[in-house]
This record gives sequence, structure tokens and C-alpha cells, in this order.
Amino acid sequence: MTVTDMAPTAEKPAVILVRPQLAENVGTTARAMLNCGLTELRLVAPRENWLDERAVAASSGADALLRAARRFDSTEAAIADLHRVYATTGRNRFMVKPVVTPHQAAQELRGHIASGLRCGVLFGPERTGLENDDVALADTVVTVPLNPDYCSLNLAQSVLVVAYEWFQAGAPAEPKGMTKGATPVARKEDLVGFFDHLERELDDCGFFRVDAKRPVMVRNIRNMFGRADLTQQEVRTLHGIVHELVTWRKKKAEGQD
Repeated sequence: MTVTDMAPTAEKPAVILVRPQLAENVGTTARAMLNCGLTELRLVAPRENWLDERAVAASSGADALLRAARRFDSTEAAIADLHRVYATTGRNRFMVKPVVTPHQAAQELRGHIASGLRCGVLFGPERTGLENDDVALADTVVTVPLNPDYCSLNLAQSVLVVAYEWFQAGAPAEPKGMTKGATPVARKEDLVGFFDHLERELDDCGFFRVDAKRPVMVRNIRNMFGRADLTQQEVRTLHGIVHELVTWRKKKAEGQD
């Protein structure tokens, strides 16, 4: 199999490793992916070279997938072109988000992709897992139901469980219906741009009064809008709302001077 065979495709979810620590773990992840027919690997700020000989050896023949992998500096950049993102975690993040098993996630991913949406699944660093800010960017949380007395999975095992369920899901599910005339579903790049706009103005108007509470408040706001399943037009409308509110506030202030 060649690097050309590993070209990104919208017909399968991307596997996104966020800040992976060990090269050999990236290699075993590539092996797990290729076993289940997944070929798009994205790496966010990997600590080691994913083409290191340890990674190639650990991939056990899946080195073409490693060579085709793409590197990103941030989670936001890695998911910018995606419409639906799932985040894997083994612990409660105390966020208001849908939580599904890998089996359920596979069925949903098939349906999203059948609808023409691009999808990806986030996996965190080996030692700590995803940070809350990473999870806040996702639409849905994936948790593997395991023995509650011992539920420790390594990175490649986690990827394999999700990838296997995807492979077993088979034929695509019926796509979710959209109302006639709806604009396309917003990409993560669209949402992150709106988040930046809104948070910048909230900072400017003093909404985040307590610095220590700001990170949690930001995540809660992002989760709230993330659950809304926004279209690109709706995101543009939200940008316009924020812009007009800011403009009105400035005009009012000038009128009071």
C-alpha cells in the first residue's frame, strides 16, 4: 500500500491524536487503524517524530499510513475542516454533552458521513488523556464501557476499539434529514471563529469578571453553542448579532459623552 492510497477521504472518519508522547504508540495506532480500514491520521503537536524507526517498526507494515499523516500545531487547526467531532475519554468531564459508546458512535458516524459531513475522533495523550479544552471542541463524548474496577486502555487499544466498531457498522445508516433550503452544517473552523469573536467581545465588556472562572465559563459557552448543531448561515447570523450589539454599545456610549 502506498502513500497515495492513504489520501484523506470524506468517506471515513479521521483519527486525531492530540499531543501523543511516544513514537511507537503512534506506530501501533497506525497498525490498529489500518486493520479496520481507517487511513487518515492527524497529529496535534506530537512530542516525538512519528517517522522514527520505533514508530515504523511498531506499525508492523502500516508505515505508508504514517508517511501520509499530517501534523498540526493545535486541536482547533486539526479539526477546522470537520463538521462532527467525537472526543474519547474515560472520565466524567462534567460538561453537558451527549455521551455514547463506541458502538453508538460508529452508527452515528456512518449516518453523518452518509449525509456528506466530514468527521473525526479525538484521542488524548497517553498519560493524561484529552484536556477539557479539547473535549469542549467536540460534539459528542465517547466512553468505552469496561470493568469499573479496572478500565485502563493504552492509546492503540482505544483507537482499535473505536475503529473496530466503525468497521463492523457496515453499510451507512440513513442520513439525518435537513429542512429544505438549509445551508450546510458549520465546520469547526466556523465555530471556532465565532467563539473567538464572542469571547473577545465578552472580555472587552467585562463579562469574565473573575479570571479564575474564565476557562470554565468559556468551555460552558462553547459547549452550549456546540450542542445547537448550527449551520454556516446561523454562525454568520451570530457573528452579526455580536457585531450589532457591540456597535450599539459604542454608539450609546458616544451619545452619553
